[in-house]
Amino acid sequence: MTDKLNTGSHDLPVSDALAAFMATGWADTHRADLAPLAVAAYTAKRRAALAARFPGERLIIPSGTLKVRSNDCDYRFRPHSAFAYLTGDQEPDDVLVVEPSGEARLFLRPRSPRSAPGAAGQEFYRDRRYGEFWVGRRPDLAEAEALYQLACAPIGELETALAGPARVLRGVDASVDARVAPHDGDAELEAFLSEMRLVKDEWEVAELQHAVDVTTRGFEDVVRALPEAMRHRRGERYLEGVFGLRSRLEGNATGYDSIVASGANACVLHWIRNDGRLHEGDLLLMDAGVETDGLYTADITRTLPLSGRFSPVQRQVYELVYQAQNAAIATLRPGARFRDFHLAAMRVIAEGLHDWGVLKISPDEAMEPDSGLYRRYTLCSSGHMLGMDVHDCARARAETYLDGVLAEGQVLTVEPGLYLQPDDLTLPPELRGIGVRIEDDLVVTADGARLMSCGLPRHPDEVERWMAGLAG
Repeated sequence: MTDKLNTGSHDLPVSDALAAFMATGWADTHRADLAPLAVAAYTAKRRAALAARFPGERLIIPSGTLKVRSNDCDYRFRPHSAFAYLTGDQEPDDVLVVEPSGEARLFLRPRSPRSAPGAAGQEFYRDRRYGEFWVGRRPDLAEAEALYQLACAPIGELETALAGPARVLRGVDASVDARVAPHDGDAELEAFLSEMRLVKDEWEVAELQHAVDVTTRGFEDVVRALPEAMRHRRGERYLEGVFGLRSRLEGNATGYDSIVASGANACVLHWIRNDGRLHEGDLLLMDAGVETDGLYTADITRTLPLSGRFSPVQRQVYELVYQAQNAAIATLRPGARFRDFHLAAMRVIAEGLHDWGVLKISPDEAMEPDSGLYRRYTLCSSGHMLGMDVHDCARARAETYLDGVLAEGQVLTVEPGLYLQPDDLTLPPELRGIGVRIEDDLVVTADGARLMSCGLPRHPDEVERWMAGLAG
């Protein structure tokens, strides 16, 4: 609760008579029939693992706060991934506290009372940020305990839980940061919260598979929409909207801003302006993923010929990227170094560029750390961990992730690409302005890896047949 309401400059004043009238005549809407969230059994295990890693210490993990988009309009809230991973809660301003005993409590903003005196009793109909009549109902304490299977307390009681030394996940909630003295081990907590998500449990793998399956349907929607999109000045944006519709119908949202890049725009790695026109002879590079209601995202890229068929030079570039991706996928297995799949893909890319006469030195020379000249045409790494964040586990220590080895249950992307810039004079004219990326999501299994995104074709012949089939 708060003594200050979040109101707008154009809100109407409330008379004493209206305030008194609004404080009476409301039914009891408490829900006693709520079943635990499906993820609750897993979040309990995760909190236990966290407490075991830091025995006898107090740990504080906030959900995050609302962020202003413009003036009095907030972005749609999305909790910090570590907080959601440990609780299943997706409300703003909540705080998880793991006590030195290992017991956990969730401090949250309870429902606004309808008859309390002062601002607290008016929040439900006057507060633009938290009022139920403005943004919707949130659970009361008993409902939250039933949903999350976790002891809950009002956020107003948080102050006592913050007394004494504690490790804090910092940079998430400034008010929490200000009330707890920095701890030498804060960075270690942040790293572990990433590292404990490196291996996915069966619930997470199922969520990610659902994200991939919905994303597959989104790509099918896009191909069906191509004829209409090509009639619009901003055809890229039309397709972004088509995919976005699928993401909101079957998920929470897109897991990141969709990249819808046609022609030379595909040479921009993170092209999210999506304001270009579609031309029949060009390629379309689309990098998009649906985030589930449980906040797990897919991350898939396909490069498609807008005409329905690759030209010879487009196919030449595409097939090299396809071969690089196959080589990378073949390396995936428990115990393999994380960096191995990228190096395998880059070896194929370097050899192909050399065969084309683009790379003037040998592939062996180009692959040396003090050279890397092939990177002019491919630029970035060939994949990353995937989960609640599109670039998941980003705060993990290098020895557990980038310099570590793969383990069964890890989910990652494999996404080599070639980005042949339109103004690159080291390229023959016919290659300039072609961008190709093929990106798939895979889960590491006991003896290799399973292609989660196999519902979308990868081979150029299969891509053409798939597009033709969707076109009817």
